[in-house]
Formats: sequence, C-alpha cells, structure tokens
Amino acid sequence: MSQGITVINEKVEKESLFIEALLSEVRKVIVGQEYLVQRLLVGLLANGHVLIEGVPGLAKTMSVRVLSAAINTGFQRLQFTPDLLPADLIGTMVYNPKEGTFSTKKGPIFSNIILADEINRAPAKVQSALLEAMQERQVTIGQETFGLEEPFLVLATQNPIEQEGTYALPEAQVDRFMLKINIGYPNKEEEHKILKRMAYTDKKLEISPVVTPQKILEVRKVVNEIYMDEKIERYIVDIVFATRNPGDYGLEELTDLIEYGASPRASINLALAAKAYAFVQRRGYVTPQDIKSIGADVLRHRVIPSYEAEAEDKTADDIIKRIFDEVEVP
Repeated sequence: MSQGITVINEKVEKESLFIEALLSEVRKVIVGQEYLVQRLLVGLLANGHVLIEGVPGLAKTMSVRVLSAAINTGFQRLQFTPDLLPADLIGTMVYNPKEGTFSTKKGPIFSNIILADEINRAPAKVQSALLEAMQERQVTIGQETFGLEEPFLVLATQNPIEQEGTYALPEAQVDRFMLKINIGYPNKEEEHKILKRMAYTDKKLEISPVVTPQKILEVRKVVNEIYMDEKIERYIVDIVFATRNPGDYGLEELTDLIEYGASPRASINLALAAKAYAFVQRRGYVTPQDIKSIGADVLRHRVIPSYEAEAEDKTADDIIKRIFDEVEVP
C-alpha cells in the first residue's frame, strides 16, 4: 500500500505544478483572500459548485473573474435580479415568421464558469432552471435537452446584510453547492495593499492564462486517485451522522439545536473536497486534518439550526465546530 501511495504522491507532485503559477496570477490582482481562492480551486478540481457569502466590496466577483481568466476558459457573469426570467439564463425558442419555424437561441448558461452574482435576488422559476443545470449538467429549452460543456462550474455570491428584494434559496438548491464560503474583511495591512494597488481610475486586469480547461479535466482524474484510508471514510460518516443523531456521539446538548442534519450528499462531497484539498496541498493521500480544514465549508449550509439554536445565538458553524471537537479522530 505504501508503494501505491508513493506512486500517487509522485503523480500529484507532477500534475499540481500549475497551482503555484495559477495562484501567482491571481495574487497579481487579489490581495489576501487566500481562503476564498483556495476554496474556489477546490471546487474547480472536485467538480463542485461554490456559494460565496460576504458583505459587498470583498472582491468576491473579481476573484471569480480573475480565476477564470487564469484558466483560459469560458466565463459568464449573470447579475440576478427580481425581474430575471428563465429564458434570460438558459435561452429560448425564437420564431422565424418567414419560414414558419422555431430555432433555439442558447443563453449565457452555455459557458464553463458561471458567476451567479447575488443569486438570492432571482425568483423561484429562475432558481429551478439553474438547479437543472447545476445538478444534471444539462438544460431543457422547449422539448430539446442540451448538455453543458465540461468543465461547468457555478460560483454564486450572495449578500448577507441586505434582505430587501431577495428570495430565500430553496434547500434543495443550496444542497447542490459543494461548498459554502463565508468571507470577512481584510486586515489593516492587506487593506493598505489593496488601496495602493487598486486606487487608480484606469486600473485594468492583466491576467495571463496558465492552464487550459483540458488540463483541469485531466487533473480531476488524478484527484479521484488520491488515497483515502477506510478509517478516514468512516470518520467522514461519523461526522455526518453526528449532525443527524448527536446523542449517539455524546453530544446530547446539540439534539434540540439541530432541525435537520446533513444528507448523504454531504458525505460524498466531503470526501471529494478533501481529496481536492489534499491535491492543492500537493499530497497524494487524505489526512484527518484535511477533513477538519474543509469540513465546515461542506457542512455549514447543510446543517439547519433549530429555533432553539437561534434563540441561543448558535450558528451552524458553532454546531459543526462542536461536532469536530468531540467526534473521535482516527
């Protein structure tokens, strides 16, 4: 087994050389936000959509734009608004009166990286159209179904402080996001660097592509090969089960604080994200620390706190931290 891990390690070392070049390009524009950029990379390598939550002005949109430019892939930014229609997203059938026929006009969803800006501002019909694209990697226009080109990744942003004119995302859609990332303000030193770098009226993004979409698809195959011991797999299952039945893990105090625990999709996504995280760390195997490092991002939107938790000012992050502190590490 150790010989097998050595082979995987060597393959990961070779295939992950582009990561430093990619991060270097991103850092030309983005100051700080290492956590955000790293999680975007994990989502890309693990073939999982990412939901980014943070107050305005934290470079959420710019980070996604810069990352897509460094990958040299198709990119579409969609500004979600209350009057957006499904056809604005996926396309529609156009009637040609001269020939008496309909033709398909594809929408902006037919790209590789989709930035869904302020996703919680769009109504339910738009959310349901996006849901099919996210889960099935396909779009239905009229009676015809079109596959979406790989890699296909939805990176969505939402603003937590302004609720007027917003719609709560359906739980089924939120569950389709592999990761939910919460980002905060930069520190004082980072903000000073941002000011020096960006305070120009004619500032332009100059990003050189360092990797192709084909390379990303090849790397995903390597991510699948990363070794995960059965003890780590069982650790993932224990973490997820602790969100459903905390009393079985000596966490009786959490029983009334959790309305709904994480689904089996959480177990799958936690395993995939941990492998991608190990790859970003240029390692051919998953450690328990990888599970802890990426775990909150996979679980925070899948563990639904109860009214009692809200009354006690307990968030999903508080509950998840308590679970990781108590569940036995292999």
